[in-house]
Amino acid sequence: YQEVTGVEAVVSGYAGGEASTADYRKVSSGQTRHAEVVQLHFDPAAITYEEILEIFWHIHDPTTVDRQGNDVGPQYRSVIFYHDEEQKAIAERSKAEVAPGIWDEPAVTEICPLSGFWEAEDYHQNYYRNVGHRNPYCTFVISPKMAKFRRRFAEKLRKNEGE
Repeated sequence: YQEVTGVEAVVSGYAGGEASTADYRKVSSGQTRHAEVVQLHFDPAAITYEEILEIFWHIHDPTTVDRQGNDVGPQYRSVIFYHDEEQKAIAERSKAEVAPGIWDEPAVTEICPLSGFWEAEDYHQNYYRNVGHRNPYCTFVISPKMAKFRRRFAEKLRKNEGE
């Protein structure tokens, strides 16, 4: 999302659990109810929430319960945390109307009220940009996804991003 025009900030963090369990070691145990998430700050005059959700459906697999690729556990579940009833309605409509046009299997994405967001540790912020080129997982899993994202959403990217 950092490369998308109108997205002003992307913060890695945790949501869905309690403040006392919002750290990577605890969350990665799968016992905290937290999901690993990103919080987006965006300019609605430049990109709509609907457009952000369209990207969301394309950049991860929303059809598997508690799993993203080889990462398994409730902390990897597909979830949208909403801030208000309008966002909830938009997310539900997007799940019903947009996701089926992308995926053959039904989306199992949870749509939940945001009760709290806890910023992840500093080393998780901008992780792909900072270490992706020297991390085997990023090289083999994330880099191809980023290339696909850049091709699919080229018109939404800031100029010169990803080059």
